[in-house]
Amino acid sequence: MRRRRLLLLVVTVALAAGAATVWVSRSDSPDPAPVARPSPTPPTLLYVEPTGPAVDQVLAYEAAGRIADAALIRRIAERPVAAWFADEGPGHLERARTLVTDAAAAGRLPVLVLYHIPHRDCSGESAGGAATASAYSAWISSIARALDGRRAIVILEPDSVAQAVQGCLSTAQRDVRYALLGRAIDTLAANPGLTVYLDGGNSAWITDTALMATALKRAGVARADGFALNVANFETTKATTAYGTRLSKRLGGARFVIDTSRNGNGPTAKGHHHWCNPPSRALGEPPTLTTGRSRVAGYLWIKRPGESDGACGRGAPPAGRWWPAYALELAARAGGRGS
Repeated sequence: MRRRRLLLLVVTVALAAGAATVWVSRSDSPDPAPVARPSPTPPTLLYVEPTGPAVDQVLAYEAAGRIADAALIRRIAERPVAAWFADEGPGHLERARTLVTDAAAAGRLPVLVLYHIPHRDCSGESAGGAATASAYSAWISSIARALDGRRAIVILEPDSVAQAVQGCLSTAQRDVRYALLGRAIDTLAANPGLTVYLDGGNSAWITDTALMATALKRAGVARADGFALNVANFETTKATTAYGTRLSKRLGGARFVIDTSRNGNGPTAKGHHHWCNPPSRALGEPPTLTTGRSRVAGYLWIKRPGESDGACGRGAPPAGRWWPAYALELAARAGGRGS
């Protein structure tokens, strides 16, 4: 226990000393005003959960005398990463409530990902989701109640809109998906403390921004605070910013956040490993809501670095499972060309 407390103290001190104050206010640039509700404006730091697989891995490596490896994993353990909510398993509501309560007590802002839409991932590595539309709406309502009165950034349903555009859903399923996303935005937006970003895929997926903008509008993005890009992907920050800026212009100047968790070396060659645990990738820019770009609301580590994309070779575990070898790869190559 003493070793755990010592590690958590180091994490807390490091963040307090090195993290910049960040804001969730709208930009005062000459860009067109976003078609979205106002966001909370007080300054805050992003929240780092004091426990988790990366923290446990640091302790395990230290106990085994693998000090250099422990130092590498600290590059993940000491950063604010998103907490994913992807099922209706026991304890998920208490986990959400505890997360936002602890973050509020620390004066910091947590990031949550909601990933439970029906027909999620269209039978890919992360297939699943709620069994029915009504079950999903009930789940969203329960999450919203757990977050009531607290502040948080919420990333809503990675891949959901891009997959609808891609065509892996039937027409009826697509229509239901758009309706569910719109309802989810409205339910979450009823809490003024939540800043909601609807996922918009990545710059190499639906490259036609007119097509993506139309789909995002159908899904209710105008009632959110903006959109998210590059979640669990590897496109560079430069390419994603350019794509997001074009998309933003079609959405009335809406702001967006970029997942920089693993884009430090950019993408690998096209193919199966382009998105599923590609080798030789690296951690990207550290999470911050101060980007220096008027339409980029933040660089966030939305995909948790070191968690697998799926059981797609190289001994990878199922999607979402902690994979120490991959975490070490990402951390060892940090500081690449992702910007």
